[in-house]
Amino acid sequence: MNSKERVLTTFSHREPDRVPMWCGASAEFWDKAKKQLGLDDEGLRVRFHDDFRRVTAVFSGPSSLSREGATYITPFGIERHGMGYGQPYNHPLANASPDEIHSYPWPSPDWVDVTNVRDEAGKYCHEYAILGGDWSPFWHDAIDLLGMENLFIKMYTEPEIVDAVLNHIMDYYLASSRKIFSAAADKIDIFFIGNDFGSQTGPLMDDALFRRYFYPHLKKMVDLGHDFNLKVMMHCCGGFRQLIPAMIETGLDALHAVQPSCLGMELMQLKKDFGDRIVFNGCIDSHHVLINGNPESVKSKTMEVLNLMMPGGGFIAGASHDSILEETPVENVVAMFDTVMEAGNY
Repeated sequence: MNSKERVLTTFSHREPDRVPMWCGASAEFWDKAKKQLGLDDEGLRVRFHDDFRRVTAVFSGPSSLSREGATYITPFGIERHGMGYGQPYNHPLANASPDEIHSYPWPSPDWVDVTNVRDEAGKYCHEYAILGGDWSPFWHDAIDLLGMENLFIKMYTEPEIVDAVLNHIMDYYLASSRKIFSAAADKIDIFFIGNDFGSQTGPLMDDALFRRYFYPHLKKMVDLGHDFNLKVMMHCCGGFRQLIPAMIETGLDALHAVQPSCLGMELMQLKKDFGDRIVFNGCIDSHHVLINGNPESVKSKTMEVLNLMMPGGGFIAGASHDSILEETPVENVVAMFDTVMEAGNY
């Protein structure tokens, strides 16, 4: 099997020739690994046996930063500062009325430039599984716009405000991904989205709140992907076991990157309870094992995970967080992927 066939077989909950592999990493780790191993970007993906390639559209809307120290601006005009994507400077809709929400300068899907997507996907689509679509972190954008504590309060006191904000956010993301898929869906395999509904100690909300506010929007995204004959995979950090049944009900095909160090995310139980209905991607602990271990301990833990998760298919091996951090030893990541390559055969 090539990578594409291997991944799509896994998504059908059948056993491929071997467990597919996924590598996501921070820019800092990626640069370190390239230097240490003497490889370019594509060479490093091949060395890590990565069965996926990703294509993204270009955001061509307003991107100038106005605040000193700002490092990033979201499509919704939120300037952020600090490490990585940072933290928002303010929450502009924290006290907004419905009229103020509707008159907010929401982004236009016209700002999504898809001219590169088809050609980029075409380079790899015959061999690798192609990820595409807008990342669409609608939960995080709502937090940026309203403030997290304020957002939770308004779910109880002003549900119409939360609904209005989420509807505007989703109007943009659905139009953005529809534009991408209209240009290149026949070259893409998986609609990949991201929202973190879990924490280290459990879900950030209960099942009732998730179903009331977020289930309908997640289902719209899943339905959009399926309308274009794509599988749909969501990145979701933390412990969110209680929300998995609702996520499965939306039709979601896969969850990434499962973190076994979080409350409720015991791999044996996840596989037993949900493994025939949703694909699990990740599961090899990056929080402790990859950062603090050595190649031998990483190999041992990777073998444990394979023994638990690979029977029957429906499993993609990788780190338990998409952004392997810079402090992670390169030799540990090599050991993880090489172990899957050696021991992950069906």
